Amino acid sequence: MAEPNPQGTSIPTRSITVPFGPFQPTWESLERYTVPAWYLDGKFGIFIHWGVYSVPAFGNEWYPRNMYVQGSKEFAHHVATYGAQSTFGYKDFIPRFTAEKFDPDRWADLFKKAGARFVVPVAEHHDGFAMYDCSYSEWNAARMGPKRDIVGELASAVREREMILGVSSHRAEHWWFYDEGKKFDSDVQDPRFASFYGPAQPRGTQPNREFLDDWLARCCELVDKYQPQLFWFDWWIEQPTFAPYLQRFAAYYYNRAAEWNRGVAINYKHQAFPAKAAVFDVERGQLTDIRPLFWQTDTSISKNSWGYVANQDYKTAGSIICDLVDIVSKNGALLLNIGPRPDGTIPEAEERILLEIGQWLAVNGEAVYKTRPWKVYGEGPTRVVGGSFNDTRRPAFTSQDVRFTCRGDTLYAIILGVPESSVTIRSLGTHLRLLTDEIEEVQLLGTNVPVSWTRDAAGLTVDLPRTLPCDHVIALKITSKPAS
Repeated sequence: MAEPNPQGTSIPTRSITVPFGPFQPTWESLERYTVPAWYLDGKFGIFIHWGVYSVPAFGNEWYPRNMYVQGSKEFAHHVATYGAQSTFGYKDFIPRFTAEKFDPDRWADLFKKAGARFVVPVAEHHDGFAMYDCSYSEWNAARMGPKRDIVGELASAVREREMILGVSSHRAEHWWFYDEGKKFDSDVQDPRFASFYGPAQPRGTQPNREFLDDWLARCCELVDKYQPQLFWFDWWIEQPTFAPYLQRFAAYYYNRAAEWNRGVAINYKHQAFPAKAAVFDVERGQLTDIRPLFWQTDTSISKNSWGYVANQDYKTAGSIICDLVDIVSKNGALLLNIGPRPDGTIPEAEERILLEIGQWLAVNGEAVYKTRPWKVYGEGPTRVVGGSFNDTRRPAFTSQDVRFTCRGDTLYAIILGVPESSVTIRSLGTHLRLLTDEIEEVQLLGTNVPVSWTRDAAGLTVDLPRTLPCDHVIALKITSKPAS
């Protein structure tokens, strides 16, 4: 059993002063924020949901809440496997969260091979167990379980490989995360563990000042201690009482970044921030058209969980690549999540998927990295279902589905399926005048084999070689003739 702090609920306090800099803690000031070039250019990052919830490996990463929800499958599983929640609670998984095989260098090497440009470990999930050396709670990986500063070690490995470090905070949801444990005899009721399970308030209530002050202090400590260049928030910060705290945090973070001379970004969901003050994020979903402001999808490599569970339902590398291309064509980035085991190893199936994505990007990355959206995002019969939690609702893309990106005057047409011998891109027909320049050359990325092509009112028709550079999703580079 994890040892509690004898002082129970006491939390060290800290007064947060916004440092001098270009931003004030007002929405008007924060809307002058600009998205950094590394983010606009990077397009693809790795999210890491890893924590104590990987030990039971049942249901999903909400096991710490659901194991206290009477009538849930997690509740029944927990009682049958570990005993009553009054004698074996969530805290008792912490000593089993050993991370004895955690190798941050091996992880970072894998992410680099996958083609990731930024890496975002979860610093603290809803469960309240911090994966970093937190000054505001003894319930953290540096003092319990692994007894290692997971975020700190990964930060060094990621930066050594010239990738950008981000962090995520899901602390806001902790206000109510264990409230079901107060409805029956469980260790959530034990005052000795209030510093971990508390506040455990009803979900419909608003956080009090003590909780909000602690939330802000934890966020600012992450900024100062690890200097992340991406700070991802989950949805519950949209509660009205968070608004002035979000303003203070954003001004604090953006001004610290000005001191570091590093470009940073905050991710938010729904309407927690004004559109120009941070970067909009869609959970497990996409947009149906180009968004003028840069945005992001966060989704998982697994359909059923963000954290490690015994029976993952994995997506295919091909479907993830198609989603990445669709998102980039609409001015977005993809943050793709993995869920390591409690010992610190990454499941082999997830490694294979990441390496397959990396192999595709090694060939076709020119059409993804440092690109911008074109006049239209694409064409074809397959329509994405817009909005959150819809990423598995679209049908499979076909060879008639095309997405466009561009770098300056160079246009890329990415085919989201492998055509048999030729492809006709109707948006590039001479009658539509979307591409008014005369085409000089069409190349297939990943091969030096010349391709023949014709262009007329029906579109640009490209004859493909028998052997293609990729098993799925090919990219054409279209160069226009210089203006005379």
